[in-house]
Amino acid sequence: MNSDKYHSSPTAGPLISIGPRVRKSPFFEATLRWGAKAFTVYNHMYMPTHYGNPVLEYWSLVRDVTLWDVSCQRQIVIRGPDARRFTELLTPRDLSNCPSHKCLYVVLTDDQGGIVNDAVLMHLRDDEFWLSPGDGDVILWAQGIASQCGLDVQVSEGDIYPLQIQGPKSPQVAYALFGQAALDLGYYDVIETELNGLKLVLSRTGWSGELGYELYLQDHQKGDELWETVMAAGEAFSIVPAAPNTIRSIEGGLFSYVSDIRREDNPFTLGLDRLVHLDKKAEFIGREALRRIKAEGNFRRLVGVEIEGDPISHNESFWDVLERGEKTGHVSRCAWSPRLERNIGWANLPATSTAAGTRLGVACPDGLREAVVVAAPWFPAEKIIPAGIGEGPALSANNEPEVSR
Repeated sequence: MNSDKYHSSPTAGPLISIGPRVRKSPFFEATLRWGAKAFTVYNHMYMPTHYGNPVLEYWSLVRDVTLWDVSCQRQIVIRGPDARRFTELLTPRDLSNCPSHKCLYVVLTDDQGGIVNDAVLMHLRDDEFWLSPGDGDVILWAQGIASQCGLDVQVSEGDIYPLQIQGPKSPQVAYALFGQAALDLGYYDVIETELNGLKLVLSRTGWSGELGYELYLQDHQKGDELWETVMAAGEAFSIVPAAPNTIRSIEGGLFSYVSDIRREDNPFTLGLDRLVHLDKKAEFIGREALRRIKAEGNFRRLVGVEIEGDPISHNESFWDVLERGEKTGHVSRCAWSPRLERNIGWANLPATSTAAGTRLGVACPDGLREAVVVAAPWFPAEKIIPAGIGEGPALSANNEPEVSR
């Protein structure tokens, strides 16, 4: 079955206008030069969404290695003597045992227990944390709290622009660029380093479900230089430019804010109980609401579903889920998985409808289709770098970075 037509975005149709109201990333011109065909607006910045065929990008991601411009992940920098206390205030996750140069995945909650956003948190030093959130004006929320909480802290948007190197061959590319330091990084570790004089932060994180790294450039004028350096290092490993891949993120259970995660959802809805430490010593926003929600247990849940029938394109809006003719929920995101050769997705449903094997109806654009609740994710995130990668030469002995922890 040829499913490419279900995922290759058309060349005709709605276009996005380019103007000064929306920011370009430091890699914008490079993405155009390397064939970006479509963009979206994410955190007030243009982000590539495909380079011609998302299915081909998917196969490059799961088989080789890809480079993503994700400068739209605007970094919220929290600095000051009270930086840890303030960061603790934003999330129900206990940060007391988070050492410097470590990353954590966190949810940010409001006073009703709703999710303001999710983010990767980076602890760089005692008085400095970075938040890398999903699409949304988290900085305004954080600055509002900072202005009222009485803590000695400054909240700003940094001159910081991330690239992601993602795919099973990403460790080879990272080794070519950074030497052994890249292979020594544990999952969700972060270091400060340099590459050819460019000041970078390097973390072993990403949104692909595959092995990966994020390179945080701290000089917006050097975007072209960093992009071409990475592409040159990855040429031997079949690197291609790509965009965050909807198919792989659905397969791996990597949630998307506003789609899978909404303000009216709480962490328990998303199965993110592990990120909620109700008895942590530090104060945090939403503690009492989350205690009440957990005690009542009457919350919806996001579950994996498989939708029958021919390959479907990704959904442009929520699709209604029906039970006995009544709407009970919605499909948040879905796509045809080339590896599984079936339609998969995530659905927000009442707790009573979330047992594996539960039969549902989904109102797709071509009519009502049958669906079933299944165990998910289908392909969990890869975390372990295989042995033997560092046996080849690095890019250049002269480019061996100075690493400080």
